[in-house]
Amino acid sequence: MGTESAAALSGVFTDEDEDIKRLSRTNRRAAVDAVVRRYRDRILHHAIYVLKDYQEAVDVTQEVFIKAMREPRLFDGEFRVKAWLFRVTSNLCFNIVRDRRRRTNILDAMPKVDRYMPDQIENIVGDERQVVILGAMDKLTGEHKEILSLRYYSDLSYNEIADVLGIKLGTVMSRLSRAKGRLVEVLDELGVVLDEDTVRKVLA
Repeated sequence: MGTESAAALSGVFTDEDEDIKRLSRTNRRAAVDAVVRRYRDRILHHAIYVLKDYQEAVDVTQEVFIKAMREPRLFDGEFRVKAWLFRVTSNLCFNIVRDRRRRTNILDAMPKVDRYMPDQIENIVGDERQVVILGAMDKLTGEHKEILSLRYYSDLSYNEIADVLGIKLGTVMSRLSRAKGRLVEVLDELGVVLDEDTVRKVLA
């Protein structure tokens, strides 16, 4: 077994994307396992936020990594693994949300964020202000909700968001600014007075 493979399988492997790509040259299966270890929890949390349903989020997470295993470009030198994973996750999740809306036509009947949270991930919404903000985000447009989720809930950089959404960096910044402003307006309509800086800190 090569040095890189041995390090990965022994637990010494760092799981950095470039290291994973190097590992794939000698042991693709170990490299795929490393991608899953590195991103599984973050992908699951992102899916939970969008879908508000733990089991559906688990199913989406599994599908994302099945697609990753079958993606021939996954370990190419210029391939952005993280952005691709979040883009696939977002697409799958929003397809499910759109299907729900077509079936029900009752947007207000969508489950609240804390209803499907199991004990093991309760810390995600443990802060009362965060629960209020997440509820307010449900009243935003899909475009605004998505970019806020990617930036503050999934902690992606502006460049990574640009990759995920397929838009320019300047568009990311302007869309995010509008989304934050609209969120503050919705909170104000609900009688919750929080400035943009507080919103950012609560969601981070």
